[in-house]
Amino acid sequence: MKMGLTSSPLRRRSCFLAFILVLVPCTILFLVLGTDFTAEQTMSQRVAEFQMRMQYLESMYRAKQEDVAILSQYLGFSNQNGETSNMSINLNLLDGLSADSRSLIRNVSASAKLPANLKLPTAFHFLPHLLDDPASLRPAFLQSKNRQGVSIVFGIPTVKRDKQSYLLETVDNLIANMDEEEQNETMIVIFIGETEQEYVNQVANSINTRFPTFLESGFIEIIAPAASYYPDMHRLRQTLNDSVERVKWRSKQNLDFAYLMAYTQPKGAFYVQLEDDILTKKGFVTIIKNFALEKTANKEQSQWFVLDFCQLGFIGKMFKSADLPWLITFFQMFYNEKPVDWLLYHLIYTKVCSVEKDAKTCKQEISKLWIHYKPSLFQHIGTTSSLKGKVQKLKDKQFGKIPTFYPHNNPPAVVKTGIQHYKTYTLQKAYSGESFFWGLMPQPGDLIEIKFKDPVVLKRYLFRSGNFEQPSDRFYNTTVEVLPTNLAEDSSVWNTYNTTTDGFLIIGAFNDFGIAEGVVDPKIGELKELRLHVYSDSQNWVILREVANER
Repeated sequence: MKMGLTSSPLRRRSCFLAFILVLVPCTILFLVLGTDFTAEQTMSQRVAEFQMRMQYLESMYRAKQEDVAILSQYLGFSNQNGETSNMSINLNLLDGLSADSRSLIRNVSASAKLPANLKLPTAFHFLPHLLDDPASLRPAFLQSKNRQGVSIVFGIPTVKRDKQSYLLETVDNLIANMDEEEQNETMIVIFIGETEQEYVNQVANSINTRFPTFLESGFIEIIAPAASYYPDMHRLRQTLNDSVERVKWRSKQNLDFAYLMAYTQPKGAFYVQLEDDILTKKGFVTIIKNFALEKTANKEQSQWFVLDFCQLGFIGKMFKSADLPWLITFFQMFYNEKPVDWLLYHLIYTKVCSVEKDAKTCKQEISKLWIHYKPSLFQHIGTTSSLKGKVQKLKDKQFGKIPTFYPHNNPPAVVKTGIQHYKTYTLQKAYSGESFFWGLMPQPGDLIEIKFKDPVVLKRYLFRSGNFEQPSDRFYNTTVEVLPTNLAEDSSVWNTYNTTTDGFLIIGAFNDFGIAEGVVDPKIGELKELRLHVYSDSQNWVILREVANER
């Protein structure tokens, strides 16, 4: 009995030590492997990002080679017989270039001993009308800070519509759903596909008025083509049994997309095609970039040609900038034949499908080059197409519900208004972030009053009226006014702002886009109340979808 009692603790200690010896190494091994796995994922994404950058730089290098080839022909490095007797004389003209550039030109000129009549096709073969005007490829309007080297370029083509334009709302939504870091690695290029200079200037002025700082930083660029960029649209062939007007519309769209892609190609590693009447989701830039890097790092999907972030038309289609020449050339070749989204499909079909294989195999091969992301990140909101008479009601069901309001954490306050609300869309719900305010037609003297429960010092204010379904239901001729608890002794504050008869300072107003935003002067100090003051009749109801008072 004693032996059993004395040996039992020893056995337990031995088992415990054995357990420790097994558990500790396994735990360490698990942690190391887990860390390595995470590190491997991170490294894989970094490699994919570098790969994309290398493809982008390689495409830029090829573009420079093309320039040098053209320059070498212009300077006459080789004569009709392929001789280079004048090379030393001509190269003297290039002494100002770097050694690498001179070497590159020598290489091009040395390999230029081809028959004089051998020329490769260019855009001029598919669009011969461009030769009629030397300025046909020179933009008629360009506002740019020459920003380059970003990760993603978003291209937005816009044209004149008979009714509502959503362009500014679209750009505003894109910016609002990016954080500062995302804005730093992206840019937006707006292509105005019209040749009427007055209209182009009008659109450009509206963009400048709404987004001045983003244009100044180079985040937004505006471009419009010369009238001579387009062929005689009355001489197009009617194809697919479409009407003359529809053929003109889709042919022009093909040429617009080709122009926009050609302009943006040197500016970033990726290109995303959008439209001027869409919404997106918060953080879409990071989602798009991570998805692209994930697919690039995947050996089976690294050769993708298009990443699709919307199921409708050509919205949300992402390409590597290095691959854009394929699309541009294809659109130029067949711009008169089919719609742009059909041409995209046919290009990929041509790349991977075979007449010797069945449809199932073709579909599988296409899915490797055309990869869909779910849920969709973009939603189409416009109903009036740029094609006269066409109504576009299609929605991407994978996008989900379109947000009708944006909640904020506002200071505690009692809110009231004399504007009658519709159904349950009350001002209180809008202020607390539960819904939006929807009121009947405002009248002169109507107020939206926000009386703070405790005096607050506000840094900024933001009010957005109207929404994407009811863009005209916004505040017109309406000011933002504040009532300080007690102003500093510095009388300059009173001299800076206009005041109302009841002692409110007028610190801002709603602009033409239904938005009021600004910084509150620190000299004003604590506030008892903030209000919106309507000064004229409105023919529309009013929606207040965003109320933000930042402390």
